[in-house]
Amino acid sequence: MRVNRVMAVTLAGVAMLAPAAACSSGGAGAAPPEPSSQAAPAVEETPTPPPAHPFTGRPTAKRKPVLAVKIENTAAGKPQIGVKSADIVYVEQVEGGLTRLMAIYSSKLPKRIGPVRSARISDLHILPQFGKPALSYSGVQSKMIPYVRQASLVDVSHDAVPSAYTRVPGRVAPYNLVVDPRKLLAQADGVSKAKDIGFTFGEAPEGGVERRSFTVRYPAATFTFRWSQRQGRWLIWQDGKRDMAEEGGQLGAPTIVVQYAKTVRSEFHDSNGSYTPLVQTTGKGRAVILRDGKAYKGRWERPTEEDGTTFTTESGEPMPFAPGQVWVVLAAPKPVQP
Repeated sequence: MRVNRVMAVTLAGVAMLAPAAACSSGGAGAAPPEPSSQAAPAVEETPTPPPAHPFTGRPTAKRKPVLAVKIENTAAGKPQIGVKSADIVYVEQVEGGLTRLMAIYSSKLPKRIGPVRSARISDLHILPQFGKPALSYSGVQSKMIPYVRQASLVDVSHDAVPSAYTRVPGRVAPYNLVVDPRKLLAQADGVSKAKDIGFTFGEAPEGGVERRSFTVRYPAATFTFRWSQRQGRWLIWQDGKRDMAEEGGQLGAPTIVVQYAKTVRSEFHDSNGSYTPLVQTTGKGRAVILRDGKAYKGRWERPTEEDGTTFTTESGEPMPFAPGQVWVVLAAPKPVQP
């Protein structure tokens, strides 16, 4: 009975189709037109690229906490450890006309950083633009302790988190102190994550002057930045010697910013009686931006310490940096001749 029911339905269907076939324009027996088999084209969605990191201009999945580390920058502390992994490296003048680095980390962390040295008053004026970063250092002058306590930062110094610091065999104290940045941040509460500090990244603007090298002089230190077309970055020489990293290779960056900022005497002195310079990083001034084998004259502006520093071309347009590590060389004002 079930088979007969199926056959009856089938025959009924054939009977219903017969008149339609007879009325078609193709004449008796012509088959009805077949529906089109062409499907609508699929629309491919372009994936949204991850946002750029505000410190490097490179893609990043998320914003991470900010860590600043004070690093020795004389021959006794070479080769330095972990500087290659920093997002930003500040060069600051200290006592005796020498320099010290403050390296800023957020997008990635090396296993070790060092040699860690003491903080300076200029650091406390640079750091507020990052919100409340963690600051790693080996100590400060006693007169400066109240200023550190009042500053907008999380103290992760050697005294505050001693378990994160070790002494490296084969190096002489005080140039042998290194830190594990992951241990530091694991014990640091309330650290701000990376945010906009005024940097712009993108294609190089028109203009600029072709340069193979550019030199910045301090009273007792000299930096020379030489463009490497093969590596696509400015390699660094200090005091006539290649600035090498302990991890291997020469230090360098795609963008070098020479920020000419007024330097004044602070109320602090080192153990030898030399005054501690205070670099004034708020206000306005001139700059030279090195990227892609060219030097660009520019301007910098930072209204308050909580604001970031913006860099513009001479015509007032934002000055884009090349993606990657950025060195900010804080130098005394002088005639700018790229």
